[in-house]
Amino acid sequence: MQKTTLNIPTGIGKEALTSYIHTATLCTVDLEGYKHFYGEVMKMSFDKVELSSEEKNKQKDFWNIPNDIDYDMYHCYRPTVPSLIQLRILHLKTPTPHIHKSYSSYELGSFSLGFPTSDAKGMDKRMQEYDVKAMAPMQLGDIVRANGDTGQYLETIYQGPDYLHCVGIERVNYPQLAPCDPADGFGGPGYSAFVAKDSDAEVAFYTNVLEHYILFDSVWEAAEDGALGVNTGTPFRFCGIYAPEAQQNHYLLLDFKDGNMVDTGVQSCIPNQGLGMYSFHSSNIEKVMSNAKDNGIKVLSEIQEVTDYILGDGRACLLETPNGFYVEIFQAN
Repeated sequence: MQKTTLNIPTGIGKEALTSYIHTATLCTVDLEGYKHFYGEVMKMSFDKVELSSEEKNKQKDFWNIPNDIDYDMYHCYRPTVPSLIQLRILHLKTPTPHIHKSYSSYELGSFSLGFPTSDAKGMDKRMQEYDVKAMAPMQLGDIVRANGDTGQYLETIYQGPDYLHCVGIERVNYPQLAPCDPADGFGGPGYSAFVAKDSDAEVAFYTNVLEHYILFDSVWEAAEDGALGVNTGTPFRFCGIYAPEAQQNHYLLLDFKDGNMVDTGVQSCIPNQGLGMYSFHSSNIEKVMSNAKDNGIKVLSEIQEVTDYILGDGRACLLETPNGFYVEIFQAN
């Protein structure tokens, strides 16, 4: 298999077991829509990945994709900031169910990709020029740090392809949530969010299996006319989980407490259409597998040799989180 020429950092901190979110895999029948949104509007690059039949069949077996589903593969990335989340896009030749039925934030499963920017107003202007719909007008909010320091942020949630939310966010006079292109302020994907039915179990996966840590975990109340679009005052758990030493590509978890969350009946995993898998680098894949089995995590594919266009050559395994999401663990040779 060919390899990307981009030098992509692994994201593994010193003595850390696993990295930040390195790659997110999305499935779609709407390739042109993805090229327009992520490529043209969000200024990311698109490369087609050439796969032989043998390579594709090996991928299908490893990723738990039925043999009768065919696809082409694309790599989508921001070349000026290679440490950001890479997008692996499977363009399905065979339609599969959609993970989401609407943009309702109450729907369970993969929720968003975040696009930190140093120019939120400029990003919003570009979105309007391209007729990308926002969930609500741009919001100005306050940041209160543990030491009492205060700041502000500008945030808008946009409607991305396949009902995925794409968040534009700027921290005013603070370092951004992920690095941005110094030329135009564009950044991301720099984090991702998930709506969980069993948030305790999902948090335990990231902390006990991947050995990430919780940066913040509290209950918020939904604002009136907020971009989440849920009932005003709805309490929801908002939890931020980071890889050791990482300051980007983190995981956010939401759990709405008003009893209105919706199960679409479609598992939030590949090859269903939408965002269905994260990939993480590891310094010790055997330890991850041991953690998974000790915590009762479903193993879809045991450790095996793989060759991947984005991740490279190494060994990988495939796990399923308690809420049904796929997680690929990769250790480079």
